[in-house]
Amino acid sequence: MPRPDPAPRWPAYLRIAPFVPVPMRSRRDGWTPERQGAFIGWLAETGSVVEAAARVGCSRESVYRLRRREGACGFVAAWDFAASADEALAPARKFTPEERAAAAFDGAVHVVMRRGRYVRARLEVSNSALVALMRQYLRAGARWRRGLG
Repeated sequence: MPRPDPAPRWPAYLRIAPFVPVPMRSRRDGWTPERQGAFIGWLAETGSVVEAAARVGCSRESVYRLRRREGACGFVAAWDFAASADEALAPARKFTPEERAAAAFDGAVHVVMRRGRYVRARLEVSNSALVALMRQYLRAGARWRRGLG
C-alpha cells in the first residue's frame, strides 16, 4: 500500500517574486539561472537547504557561497521568502535600480509552484523593468536638457 503524500508545507496561494539571478561565469555544471530558480523552488517545497541543494545536484557549501556573492540580493530575498513561507514577506519585491537593467535585458527567474509543489523555473525578460528603465533614462535626459544634470 503506497504511503499517503504528506500535506505540502508551502501554501498554495503564495508566489515567489521573480528575482535577478546571481551573475556567474557560464559553466555547464555551474549555477545557471535555471538552477538557481530550481533551488529556490525545491527549498520552498521541502523547507530544507540540504535537500534542495541535493535535488539540483550541488552541495550545501556551494549554495551558501552563492548566497554570499556580490549581486545576490534578489537570490537572498527569494531564499528568505521560500524558507519561511511567511505571508509578511509576501509582497512582491521590486527590482533595485542596479537589477533593473539586468531584469530588462538578461531576464529574471520565475519560479512556478502549483499546489505547494515545485514545477519549474524559467528565465524571462521583464517588460515592466524595461519600461521603468526607459522612463528613468527619459527623466535623466530631460534634466540634462534643462541644465540640471
